[in-house]
Amino acid sequence: MGKNKAVIGCQWGDEGKGKIVDLLAADADIIARFQGGANAGHTIIVDDKKYILHLIPSGIIHPGKTCCIGNGVVLDPFGLREELDVLTGQGIDYRGRLWISPATNLVLPYHKLIDAVQEKNRGTGSLGTTKRGIGPAYVDKVARQGIRVVDLFSPDRLRRRLDYQRKIKEPYLAGSDDERSDLDRTCEELLGMVDLFRPLVTDISRMLYQAHGEGKTILYEGAQGSMLDVDLGTYPFATSSNTTIGGVLTGLGIGVRMIDEVVGVVKAYSTRVGAGPFPTELVDDKGERLRTEGDEYGATTGRPRRCGWLDLVALRHAVRINGVDSLAITKLDVLDGLDEVKVCTAYELDGQRFPEVPLDLARLGHVKPVYETLPGWKEDSTGQTSFGSLAVNAREYLNFIADDLKVDICIVSTGAKRQETIMI
Repeated sequence: MGKNKAVIGCQWGDEGKGKIVDLLAADADIIARFQGGANAGHTIIVDDKKYILHLIPSGIIHPGKTCCIGNGVVLDPFGLREELDVLTGQGIDYRGRLWISPATNLVLPYHKLIDAVQEKNRGTGSLGTTKRGIGPAYVDKVARQGIRVVDLFSPDRLRRRLDYQRKIKEPYLAGSDDERSDLDRTCEELLGMVDLFRPLVTDISRMLYQAHGEGKTILYEGAQGSMLDVDLGTYPFATSSNTTIGGVLTGLGIGVRMIDEVVGVVKAYSTRVGAGPFPTELVDDKGERLRTEGDEYGATTGRPRRCGWLDLVALRHAVRINGVDSLAITKLDVLDGLDEVKVCTAYELDGQRFPEVPLDLARLGHVKPVYETLPGWKEDSTGQTSFGSLAVNAREYLNFIADDLKVDICIVSTGAKRQETIMI
């Protein structure tokens, strides 16, 4: 059997999963996306050409690879069409290579309207969502009132379900002059996309099961990070889906024996977008340096990311709940030139020290990070392709992370380009 890998973000998202998936896709037959929506942004640079993907698996850049979007994803059909047009314009043919589950729920314009209204109503307690309609779409899914891809092929059913949406979302839609509240328009636009979707839809669960039985290699790709998991992350400052390993199983309809290895993606420091606790955040010139050197601006929203030192406490949590087998460390080169590098090894709260994330995540916003200071390095890591070529202190930094987490490192990214990578 092929070795099937699940790629999981181990921080607050933006860990560089897109590049890692792109690298691992070279040895995979199928790349399958299991959760999230167009709030994700995966950036891949190949031969100085940049690709930014939101819904389509990163493996689409590799010729001949099969890509799947599972039922755990909430799919913006208009965003998908735009993404397909961009790929076609870049010379990438997706026909016969991209497949979508008929059970995938849709993110529609009224979801984005509701998202924006709800964020505004939260005032100072806003969650910092991307306003891409992800949360409201997942709410409809769990409430068993969502509209799914398969509904596009039954116009009468689609109209009935949109009429029901008009009733239950009346407080948001009635009297609104926002074009996103026009459900008749949405219906006609969706029916106009049937020919786009029809050749893309298949039973993803069965397809993956059969491929596994044939010995094909499958790579599972998610969005966001473990600390944003709706159950195991910094709730309520979280996304609306399971970003952790369980989301792979439910989001694609596969069994646990179809995952052979879990690769945890970890940035060499920490970042977070939006509101919520972030114990190691640096609101000084050091944080600004990380943001500038790391180009820490969201691929989806363009928002500046909050930056801070590496948080091993949060990483221990992520490694444990996902059963991480190996680590892919990204953006090591951003730390080049620092005199010292700090790592959070514990939290302090009310005179107590915690080596693990508190069970009451509400307390996470009040903890004080306990740091261990390591020597920095002046040598340039950018573009290095062998572990031995890294500065001694850079290697010691990586070994410190691996030793603490008790997990081997399999990849070190030393730049944004595909070839700027150390495979261990």
